[in-house]
Amino acid sequence: MAVKRRKEKIEEHELTPNARGGVAIMSINSGNSKEEHDVYAPHRDNHFLLMFATAGSLRINIDFEEKLVTAPAILSISPGQVHHIIEHSDLKGWSVSFDPALMNEELRYLYEQSLPCPLPVDEANLFWQIESLMVLIHQTLLHHDADRLAISTSHHLLSALLNIVAINSSATEQSGKEKRGRIIEQNFGRLLRDHYRNWKQPSQYAAELAISVSHLNDTVKSITGKPVSLHIQQRSILESKRLLYFSDLSIKQIGYKAGYDDPVYFSKLFRKTTGFTPLEFRNKFRD
Repeated sequence: MAVKRRKEKIEEHELTPNARGGVAIMSINSGNSKEEHDVYAPHRDNHFLLMFATAGSLRINIDFEEKLVTAPAILSISPGQVHHIIEHSDLKGWSVSFDPALMNEELRYLYEQSLPCPLPVDEANLFWQIESLMVLIHQTLLHHDADRLAISTSHHLLSALLNIVAINSSATEQSGKEKRGRIIEQNFGRLLRDHYRNWKQPSQYAAELAISVSHLNDTVKSITGKPVSLHIQQRSILESKRLLYFSDLSIKQIGYKAGYDDPVYFSKLFRKTTGFTPLEFRNKFRD
């Protein structure tokens, strides 16, 4: 029996061509839902996906972690996260995909780092608010032929939806001092997302933020429990894990894509961080 070769890169999907103004929404019904790509095959998106399960259940793998979503609940998947559906049962609800440019940095950080996954929707009033906004977004884009006013309205409705979900999570409860620290940590997270391949030193992030290395490190560590250098390593190693599992790139190629020119150093760092060599990780976690 021939062994199926994996791709040289993880398949990444853009927003559907049917999106209007950077927003695409669809109702979910496990009996007749149609997808533009194989949601059961590991992939990632260049956009956010927010799923609201109103009935049924879903098992999904997101970056090597299996999540069980039992309705009613919200599930958020960020750009770049490798995911695939394992199975679902009588699943119904809504799914909205949208361009990250429609979120401000503070809200994006919350969804990427702090929002519970999944987020239970236990209150009847919250359920009604979320479903009503989903329906309004759908109707606005469906029945107004995506004119400029309709697109603007859909953006405002999406903003209301995202903020209501955030307000009802515990992630937004901060004191004044915590908020100042969060701003620094959020800006560090934004820089890390964009530059982890090339910026391996905490001093590079501190210089961009115009603060001292010690202040950056103390702030990030007080909030997350981990120093800046560990965040840089873990972000690089996460991308390495994705490529090891879902592609057939060589260890040297994967190390280079994660920002490490020396394959020996990369292999040692990977083993120190995960307990496995890159090859051991690939062999252990594949079928």
